[in-house]
Amino acid sequence: MHTLLMSDPAALPAAEAARRIQAGALSAIALTEALLARIAAREKVVKAFIHLDPALALRQAAAVDAAAKAGRRLPLAGLGFGVKDVLDTADQPSQYGSPIWAGHRPRTDAACVALARRAGAVILGKTVTTEFATRFPGPTTNPHNPAHTPGGSSSGSAAGAGAGFFHAGFGTQTAGSIIRPAAFCGAVGFKPSFGTLHRGGMKVMSESLDTIGVITASVADAAHAMAGLTGGDYGTPETKPGRAPRLGLCWGPTASQAAPETRAAIERVASAAAKAGASVTPVELPAAAAAGLEAHQLVMNGESAEALAWELDHAAAQLSPVLRERMEWGRDQPRAALAAGRAAFAAARAAVAEAIAPFDALLTAAAPGEAPEGIGATGDPAFNSLWTLLHLPCVTVPVGTGPKGLPLGAQLVGAFGQDKAVLAWAEWVRQAAS
Repeated sequence: MHTLLMSDPAALPAAEAARRIQAGALSAIALTEALLARIAAREKVVKAFIHLDPALALRQAAAVDAAAKAGRRLPLAGLGFGVKDVLDTADQPSQYGSPIWAGHRPRTDAACVALARRAGAVILGKTVTTEFATRFPGPTTNPHNPAHTPGGSSSGSAAGAGAGFFHAGFGTQTAGSIIRPAAFCGAVGFKPSFGTLHRGGMKVMSESLDTIGVITASVADAAHAMAGLTGGDYGTPETKPGRAPRLGLCWGPTASQAAPETRAAIERVASAAAKAGASVTPVELPAAAAAGLEAHQLVMNGESAEALAWELDHAAAQLSPVLRERMEWGRDQPRAALAAGRAAFAAARAAVAEAIAPFDALLTAAAPGEAPEGIGATGDPAFNSLWTLLHLPCVTVPVGTGPKGLPLGAQLVGAFGQDKAVLAWAEWVRQAAS
């Protein structure tokens, strides 16, 4: 392993790579070249990027090396980031997965992208998103089997993280768009507590739901990326806590949609966690949770129709038929129904907060099963939408494979604001299940 890390700096954990660059023991240019070599070897099949400019990436890396040499503190020094193409970039096109916005060049970076650059990250390129981060998918394939979907809507960020193209891919989640594709691609997906990463410069679709997060190769990389972006304390998840966790085993209102391989995997993980010392208690959520979930589609589509008011009025013919139908439906919902849906969300948050208070984290499925065959659809967010509307921090970790050899993920959900803790418990569970 030591020889591999010496010969391929792209194999270094994110924190170690940044430390070496900050100390002058590794150059950001060498790391970027190693990542670009990985991309060149597989991108023709994976198709994670909608825009990739290697020369621009290397110019950024040179600037990072100069800043590190000058003594500037850069927590993300030289780390490669992929940016989902619903987040603006000042130096690369931002097209939101739609022909309506083809060639669009914003003047500024999205807030999270600007924070990544400030911390020394190299923006390698823009990753493929479904149309406006909704349904209609792009060309990206699953890095474990190109005949299968990578999931969505953060398709390129998940596939790129799963293929080792970058240290972190920015994703966004309105229903299941970080956690599900990360699970499908054998990566770690982290959806922080709602509002953690500022949405300035994002093509926001749902005010009540949209959350920016990261997809990485490991829980430690996710924690390092979040700490570098926010200046917050996300801990060192690879260091075991001083005790075993109190876990709630929770299938939620969509339990019937779990495929046999998912049910078996989560039960195996729960058993392994118990053998490692965790208390594992089945949890039934209050009725308010199911009522909130029932309102998700209405709120999501109603708010998204407002977000796309200009596109609906001036460029509807360039929307995919499936998105146009959903947006027209959302636009036509009574305002009172939207208000009632938001109220159902608030009631669900209050009820579930009480139900999960006795636990360090909930253990649940990350997706119904392994990635479906074909790339014409991105899978079902059945095991994600509830946690998104509840605004809770979620982590998915790889826990084996399904019958077709594709990755399966286990999802850990924490209380609002307990992002550092849920990352630590997710890594604890991953280690216990390994």
